[in-house]
Amino acid sequence: MIHAIPRLITFDEFLEGKPENGHYELHNGVIIEMPNPTGKHSLIAGFQILEFGWEIRRLQLPYFIPKECTIKLSDKSGYDPDVIVLDKQAVEAHESRWERESVITQGDSVKLVVEVVSTNWRDDYAHKMSDYEALGISEYWIVDYLGLGGSRYIGSPKQPTLSVCQLVDGEYQIQLFRGDERVESMVFPELNLTAQQIFHGG
Repeated sequence: MIHAIPRLITFDEFLEGKPENGHYELHNGVIIEMPNPTGKHSLIAGFQILEFGWEIRRLQLPYFIPKECTIKLSDKSGYDPDVIVLDKQAVEAHESRWERESVITQGDSVKLVVEVVSTNWRDDYAHKMSDYEALGISEYWIVDYLGLGGSRYIGSPKQPTLSVCQLVDGEYQIQLFRGDERVESMVFPELNLTAQQIFHGG
């Protein structure tokens, strides 16, 4: 019996053909249906959007937070992060696909990207971290509010952990924050939030 090998699709084919309902990403040419966010997952993402938005407005920063955004990593991969902060000037100057498709292709257009960890934690800690690093995204947060990640990422015993990955000389340097520790961000240096506040959505 001859088995047909599934054909991998391109990023453009993914954008044209992905279902309207549900949450999908393209991983190495394969469409992946992402788990539907739980209430807590959505609460945490929404809380960060509010806090980042307040800092943007308070400091009059030239950034914005879109409702929807797909990051094109390559011709075979594209992710829809839980939260993304974009540089308005960079998007206007360099992102030709933004107005038509809400697609970002340049790492310099992204100030900060956040993934809230769910059951597919390996994607957030391994694949997405390396892909965001390779694209040159300056800051990446992994909000692991249930402590699901592997012990090599969050230590043992496992506990809720926020990993802040900051690009230094082309590589992510990672700081872990837990409990009442104040989260440190290069993008929002005056942000006054603890890991625990983020894990609880306020």
